[in-house]
Amino acid sequence: MDMKLEIVVVPVSDVDRAKDFYTGLGWRLDADVATDDSFRVVQVTPPGSPASVIFGMSVTEQAPGTARGLHLVVDDIEAAHAELKRNGADPSEVFHDAGGVFHHGGTDARVPGPDPKRTSYGSFLSFSDPDGNGYVLQEITTRLPGRLDPATTTYSSAGDLASALRRAAAAHGEREARTGAEDPDWPDWYARYMVAEQAGTELPE
Repeated sequence: MDMKLEIVVVPVSDVDRAKDFYTGLGWRLDADVATDDSFRVVQVTPPGSPASVIFGMSVTEQAPGTARGLHLVVDDIEAAHAELKRNGADPSEVFHDAGGVFHHGGTDARVPGPDPKRTSYGSFLSFSDPDGNGYVLQEITTRLPGRLDPATTTYSSAGDLASALRRAAAAHGEREARTGAEDPDWPDWYARYMVAEQAGTELPE
């Protein structure tokens, strides 16, 4: 049975302030429902995300600001930094971890700048909402094998698809420069590249 993560509940102290913050980031407002003066549910969804965030009144017993390590995936960490800053968040500088795998908790072992090799999964930034709930953005450009079913290729938004097409175009341009020949079957090559990239399998030559 598939079990897909659908909702993350975030504890906030001021619902309207949180709503303004998240919608100001460009997150879609899905719902704002109150049954009485003590119960209110607000749901927002980050662009391209299959999972949503809920906050409100009486929706969690957690203290405001105690959610940590909520991860968002992007395919361009530096562009994401610029967008967050432009939309009113106060993101950290882009960093990578001294261990070179995941990142340590808090700010331990942060090394300034993106991963030197710009490996997928290796570059991060962080930001918090007005209550201090903490998010981490992670740059992923190629999925690890097994992470996605190679028989199923999906894109969650037009922007996500456009980014994949740009990466395929860049890789195909390098291929043509390497072989010295134009490829009349480039649509087929693009398709193979995009499926393999998303599934984390071997990319076409």
